[in-house]
Amino acid sequence: MKYGLALHTSSPGLGLAISRSNEDVRCQTWDLGRDTSNFLHPYLRDFLSPQTWQDLGWIAVASGPGGFTGTRLGVVTARTLGQQLDLPVFAISSLAAIAWQSRAAGLLAVSMPAQRGEVFGSVYNWDADAQLLTEVLPATVFAADDWDIRRAQIQPTQHQVIPQAANLTDTVVGVLALARSAYDRGERPHWSTALPFYGQHPVINSAAIVK
Repeated sequence: MKYGLALHTSSPGLGLAISRSNEDVRCQTWDLGRDTSNFLHPYLRDFLSPQTWQDLGWIAVASGPGGFTGTRLGVVTARTLGQQLDLPVFAISSLAAIAWQSRAAGLLAVSMPAQRGEVFGSVYNWDADAQLLTEVLPATVFAADDWDIRRAQIQPTQHQVIPQAANLTDTVVGVLALARSAYDRGERPHWSTALPFYGQHPVINSAAIVK
């Protein structure tokens, strides 16, 4: 059985996780701040051992929202690995990874600060029996008041508000788990479909990474 490798660089740090099943996850995080771009590749190389690049069956990456530079770095790295190794690449929302980390049954409203007093918000449903997270409201940038209104329109008495994780890189395990779930369902996304989410349309924002 092949391994899956996940990267999270959408916050000021680096998170890496690898596993061959849901029971053998190996994870490590580093608080690198602005030095993430300098240390990502050597840390990734060292973290991969004792596995090799040939042991990998797929790649996953936190696609944002998050910091512009960090998100771009992670997605570009994942796309490059997918292209060079001919592997599928799963772009997993940073908000979905937070929701997975909570895994509270029912509807989960997840948000994190954006610029100019706005918030990134998304709503998910966690089915504990099926161990499946589904997207109810896609990640969107809201004015703070609009986010509250939008949440209130979605079964207001039946959803839980999930706070942003203190250390987003810790949610790299969620990135890995959500990608594995999709992989086990037969999904095999081409590396070129992995796009960052900066808060606008991902195709517009991803133009720079494909040049």
